[in-house]
Amino acid sequence: MRVLVTGATGFIGRQCIEPLRAKGYEVHAVSSRQHAENREVNWHRADLLDVGQCNDLVSRIQPTHLLHFAWYAVPGEYWTSAENLRWVQASLELMRAFAASGGKRLVMAGTCAEYDWGFGHCSEGSTPLVPATLYGTCKHATQTMLASWSRQSGVSGAWGRVFSLYGPHEHPARLVASVIAALLRGEEVSCENGSLIRDYLHVADVASAFVALLDSDLEGPVNIGSGTGVALKDIVEKIGVKIGRPELIQLGARPSPAGAPPLLIADTARLSRTGWRPSFDLDAGLDDTIAWWQKNRTW
Repeated sequence: MRVLVTGATGFIGRQCIEPLRAKGYEVHAVSSRQHAENREVNWHRADLLDVGQCNDLVSRIQPTHLLHFAWYAVPGEYWTSAENLRWVQASLELMRAFAASGGKRLVMAGTCAEYDWGFGHCSEGSTPLVPATLYGTCKHATQTMLASWSRQSGVSGAWGRVFSLYGPHEHPARLVASVIAALLRGEEVSCENGSLIRDYLHVADVASAFVALLDSDLEGPVNIGSGTGVALKDIVEKIGVKIGRPELIQLGARPSPAGAPPLLIADTARLSRTGWRPSFDLDAGLDDTIAWWQKNRTW
């Protein structure tokens, strides 16, 4: 089994390497950025937005499996960026090249932003798909084309819809990382009132869920989440207590984003059919994340 992992230096992709190796895959990891040397992994540097580089990469590796995470993901920009359109095109070309090289099974990363957020609890089979952003629309369009193409080509395909996540290597502008970093610097943290409820999962568990999905025969969309909701204020307050600086947290100091849904939780019944179970609960996950930031702080 030879797997190609795109976005392999990214937040989720980097966490998939060891679980894939543990399952016996020959891992080929691709990134557009520099990477650390690892003799157990075959690293490749390529720009997947370049059709020629994409086709050459897949032709040389001839993977039997594909795990596709690469996409435009700059916090605060990816929701509306026109780069999403380029990644739809790149993902479709990657699918075509994968099938042409004899690929058998692929899994791509989607998002909970494909759903109509007014429904709160999101189920693959019943919740309407009415994305409110360009990002969600482009992801959903790619999933629709993947489903049709899989039926026609005979290549087995699944689509993991990611909900909220946190953990080591998270971008410092995201919620959990920004709160941890600020408190470790001894700075006040201005937060919303924190009443919004989200489905948070440690990034290592997100990665292991994708590996379990790749290793299964499930097809179509599959939610990647914990299946449990937690108020954002509870996460922030836990971090404050764990770091020992709860007095620095200012809940309600700024308004919640306009249009933010009060509730967003994954139905994980389909994911559970792979036999996957999370390794971290919220407390253990935050402890792990705080320890990583303490070790890797750059200030």
